[in-house]
Amino acid sequence: MHITRVAQIDEQELLRRFATTRLRGHGQPLIYAHARLELVRQVDPATLYPAQRYVLKEDHERLHQLCLAFRQKGIDIFNLEGGLFFWLEDPESPEGEEGPIPLMPPVVEMSAEPDGRMIPLINDGMHRVYTAMRLGVPLNIVLAHDVPREFPYYAFALEKGWREVVELDELPDGFVKKHYRDPDQYKALFRDFNAVFDGIQKQRRQTNPQSLRA
Repeated sequence: MHITRVAQIDEQELLRRFATTRLRGHGQPLIYAHARLELVRQVDPATLYPAQRYVLKEDHERLHQLCLAFRQKGIDIFNLEGGLFFWLEDPESPEGEEGPIPLMPPVVEMSAEPDGRMIPLINDGMHRVYTAMRLGVPLNIVLAHDVPREFPYYAFALEKGWREVVELDELPDGFVKKHYRDPDQYKALFRDFNAVFDGIQKQRRQTNPQSLRA
């Protein structure tokens, strides 16, 4: 993995752009229009709550490789003071590289759960949080407060937290990924971060050098 170049954005720009996030349905409102976004530093990843019941070993290993590659450039991907875009060497591309690929701090919302808890629920960046936890390092996150309760994150937090998360080589057929709040229309509550930072939620093939579900 060879990073050819990096373009960074500062904290103010990072938060400004995330504030433009819309829902996929319900009229596509700006989900954070009346919320408060902040960059929170040095968070213990084990204190964040997952909604997804799995991580892929391939993605975890690629994030570890990416961490090492950025470290050679003096950048700690778990300690970003904003966000960044990067390009990877790709001899098969006419430009000789692939990108820009967005790498932003994980997005976490303070979420009201059915049992009355208000918890920091991971919205985006599950594999990065998991990798930081495996490496035993803190990380910076974008934290959203006061998100409208009528538009909660589309899946519930796992009742047993990280104890319910399994690391898989591949996703088995029929595997229950998440417990959706509205199983029939769960995509309506989907936060469209991809419209804010193109490619941040994109599912990529293993052979693609951009293959990174951060």
